[in-house]
Amino acid sequence: MTIAPHPHPLVVSARRLADDLLAPHAERVDQEGVPATHLEAIRRSGLLGLNAPEEHGGAAASVPVAREVAEILAGACCSTWFVQTQHHTPVITLSKSEGPVRDRLLGPLARGELLSGVAYAHLRAYPRTPVRVTRERGGLRFDGTVPWYTGWGLNDVMLLAGVTDTDEALFAFTEAREQPGLRASPPMRLAALTAARTVSLELDGLWLPEEAVVVRQPYERWAAADRTKTANTSPAVFGVTETALALLDDTTAEPLRARLTDLRARAYALADHPAPEEHREERLTLRTQAYELMRAATTAAVVAGGGRSLVLTSKAQRLAREALFLLVQGQTTESRTAHLKALAG
Repeated sequence: MTIAPHPHPLVVSARRLADDLLAPHAERVDQEGVPATHLEAIRRSGLLGLNAPEEHGGAAASVPVAREVAEILAGACCSTWFVQTQHHTPVITLSKSEGPVRDRLLGPLARGELLSGVAYAHLRAYPRTPVRVTRERGGLRFDGTVPWYTGWGLNDVMLLAGVTDTDEALFAFTEAREQPGLRASPPMRLAALTAARTVSLELDGLWLPEEAVVVRQPYERWAAADRTKTANTSPAVFGVTETALALLDDTTAEPLRARLTDLRARAYALADHPAPEEHREERLTLRTQAYELMRAATTAAVVAGGGRSLVLTSKAQRLAREALFLLVQGQTTESRTAHLKALAG
């Protein structure tokens, strides 16, 4: 990663957290779960306000700063990164909204007084509607299943989404706890990032007032924006790749690092293009190439470690499993199709 001569204070904070706390304990966290103390440290650092407006206590950091922070945290401890990264979508969503829920939550979220999760990936299953929203008693009723919810027991609130009977995508905030109409499964045992405390949520008549709603728009408008965003490469992919390369000798790492530098620069340049719909195929291609580079780097780290890499406390093996997770994180039908096409040659 290219470090600026005078890095942003939040980049400095992220690097300090990564070096002093996250990386030294990452193997233990992988086996035991993300501790509340990690998230308390992130709250105190100001990183939860990374994307929030300054007038609400946030940093209003630039996109390059946000990417660099994400690379650093994901490369140090992907599980901790994944829990805290959920927080930024609710903050950005509130920043662009109006109404009582913004007034109530944006400040506490920006200042790190509250931690938010998200429950909206199921919208990508449309035209299936795993979560349905109907009007009831002057408010909104949510029914269905949220297949994946990360940070259960760590988050204070969640941004919950469903589809209305008029095909709107509707997002609203509620407390991240069991309550009438909302029940969580036991934590899932996953091949990677079990530590992030992921559960499924059963919604059976969860009622929320209209004042909890933060976004309501035609589904296709939401989906178009989501497809544009998810065509880009996640900074976490570059962060995990960078950490894996540090486990290799210079001879093995040098050509992979050169590819990393090139791919990162091209992927970020296209992500910043003023017309986000342009170069869509190229962005998907770069995303797939970044995955393949991550796979090569983490596989090389496992090979270099030999038999020691099979021990669950191996850093190389943890990175390889985190890479497996990132292959499907934020996946859409479009990105899956592009990746499978590339793998088939």
